[in-house]
Amino acid sequence: MGEIKSHEFHGFLQKPLGSNRIFLIYGPDRGLVSERAAQIAAKSGISLDDPFSLVKLDGSDLQQNPGRLLDEVNSIGLFGGDKLVWIRAAGTEKGLIDAFSFLAEEPPAASYVIVEAGDLKKGAGLRKTAETARSVLGVSCYADDARAVNALIDQELGQENLSITPAARQRLLETLGGDRIASRNEIRKLALYCRGLTAVEEEHVLDIVGDASAISVDDAVDAVLKGDADGLNRAVRKIVASKTAIFLVLQACLKQFQLLDLMRSEMDEKRQQPGQVIATMGRHLHFRRKPLVESALRHWTGPALQRELARLNTAVFQSRSRQILEDSIAMHTLLAITLQSARR
Repeated sequence: MGEIKSHEFHGFLQKPLGSNRIFLIYGPDRGLVSERAAQIAAKSGISLDDPFSLVKLDGSDLQQNPGRLLDEVNSIGLFGGDKLVWIRAAGTEKGLIDAFSFLAEEPPAASYVIVEAGDLKKGAGLRKTAETARSVLGVSCYADDARAVNALIDQELGQENLSITPAARQRLLETLGGDRIASRNEIRKLALYCRGLTAVEEEHVLDIVGDASAISVDDAVDAVLKGDADGLNRAVRKIVASKTAIFLVLQACLKQFQLLDLMRSEMDEKRQQPGQVIATMGRHLHFRRKPLVESALRHWTGPALQRELARLNTAVFQSRSRQILEDSIAMHTLLAITLQSARR
């Protein structure tokens, strides 16, 4: 597999895709995975508004119909031309892995295949298949470090001709970095709020990014990590009172556990202590939250984190597809994870 590192991706986008037809985009930063998949899709030249040229599937679709990926890749569009088969929410589905293995051995000549996956560990089916195939181009997407977030801040604020004071930048850095799309949206919201000004001040960041509802969301996530069911209920009551969607807590909890999973893998692989990992991978964490994250890393194992990530991903999907039950799905999931934390 040809591997594109994070710092190489911008340069990669400046060139034609050439003979590359199969792309595996994976990592814990789901927002960055989605953003880079969209950028590659745009580079393919396929009209993303043409339903005869673009086919979008979920990993679960292939679980129910294992042969569908090959059928879609090999079928000819109604008006001819290349096709793009775009698979989202891919994971450990056997049907997808089998079909992906076949395509890696016999890459399509008239179709592009983009697979968006989550945080694939070394040896995971999709990643293992891709690493042994020269026909697959892999793009790993990990949480932005301070340098990448700073570049994102400058890019988005620069489009509005806004500068930012050092204090405001530091405050903004404390709230960003876990998910690329979420970070970009927060910066754009801030830029809109400051339109017409020359510089973003710390008070602007506090007004828009650091509001009371965000603090309540952090309180809820912290309560989950502590195993504090009463604290979770108090935080959720504040969230409901502020008219903030409880789904945001679910989303924030997912981001937190993705980061924990990434840190735990680093600990196990390099035999490091929690403090060492936090020093390198948790620089964006607020200093008050670092002891809590360190405690969680001491008590959660890799497999246990994977189980809770699966639980959270399922809850996110269910809450989006059955929105009338969003609150009960989110609360049931958060309480279940809180109880697991308490047992540890």
